[in-house]
Amino acid sequence: MTDDILFTVDGPVATITLNRPQKLNAVTPEMSKAIVAAVQECNDSDTIRVVIVTGAGERAFCAGSDIKELDTYETPWQFRNRADYCDAIRKLLKPTIAAVNGYAFGGGLETSLSCDIRIASENAQFAAPEIKLGWIGGGGMATFLAHSVGPSNAALIIMTGDPIPAEKALAWGLVSEVVPQADLLARARAIADVIASRAPIAAETAKLNLQAAFTMPQEQAIHYERDLQTICFATEDAAEGRAAFKEKRQPTFKRR
Repeated sequence: MTDDILFTVDGPVATITLNRPQKLNAVTPEMSKAIVAAVQECNDSDTIRVVIVTGAGERAFCAGSDIKELDTYETPWQFRNRADYCDAIRKLLKPTIAAVNGYAFGGGLETSLSCDIRIASENAQFAAPEIKLGWIGGGGMATFLAHSVGPSNAALIIMTGDPIPAEKALAWGLVSEVVPQADLLARARAIADVIASRAPIAAETAKLNLQAAFTMPQEQAIHYERDLQTICFATEDAAEGRAAFKEKRQPTFKRR
């Protein structure tokens, strides 16, 4: 691990904080490896139910990869097969919330897009500036943006490289909410606590189901959803949920 990534667990909620505010939380290869390790810990845990991803400081969520570190890869092929932080975030089994404070540029935008839910502070800005330096994003930028904001808006972001403010991101559907900077983490935690109170296996299969909705043909996605529903229905938590409903009490879910 590295001090540039903070990993904390508070009850059922884990938080991964990019902790390099003096460099706008730009990600180094060492930080990528730490994120991979944090994701593995979350996936291995039966008690962690939701993960919040955020950046330290008020200026930036994440400004993407540290450009000065990119020349440390000896070959383009080594760069292609690097441990990628966006890939790591997408491998989280648990529901994820991006709490976007300040700049979400390049890989930072892709990191937020790799989360299930995005909320932003009023000073947040979103951009894909790679084109200004001679390349394009490689962490899912085009596919996730096109699904989030539509092909024309995605093209505008990717082909100009210019940032859009939080309110436009909200209007375009890139984020779910915009809140004051001071309220961002509290609001992210409030959403996380609601999700954490739900049946954990159902929440995790809901995540799989939403991913399938993007990648499968419609009829196949519906059949997959039915299979996931059946898996959930067979769990101890589903039996507990039905019993609690009949007995007019709050259920106690155990991820079983």
